[in-house]
Amino acid sequence: MLYTICIALILIASVLVILAVLVQSPKSGMAANFGASNQVMGVRETTNFLEKFTWTMAVAIVVLSLVATLAMDNSLVLKSNSEISKDAKALQEHVLDSQPAIPQAEIPAVEEETPAE
Repeated sequence: MLYTICIALILIASVLVILAVLVQSPKSGMAANFGASNQVMGVRETTNFLEKFTWTMAVAIVVLSLVATLAMDNSLVLKSNSEISKDAKALQEHVLDSQPAIPQAEIPAVEEETPAE
């Protein structure tokens, strides 16, 4: 349950970071549409708020990712790890049993010349 909530919050924070980054460009993009708010609040204050908001969301994503990792169901993690281990062993066996990385060229036999009589 906690894992699902963390994943949902990570997705929301990710979308908010994307929107905040798109709005931050004062010369073009979405920030050009907010000219009136920039005149009232001042460009510097808006920029400071967006920068703080972006950093806050980035930190929130990192923290939520760590919490989600800790909240994972251990039985599912063990099952996943065992499947990954089986796949890795099968891949190693396939690589070891396959042809060498550098193909071996056959050297043609040298025919001995018989002296003419």
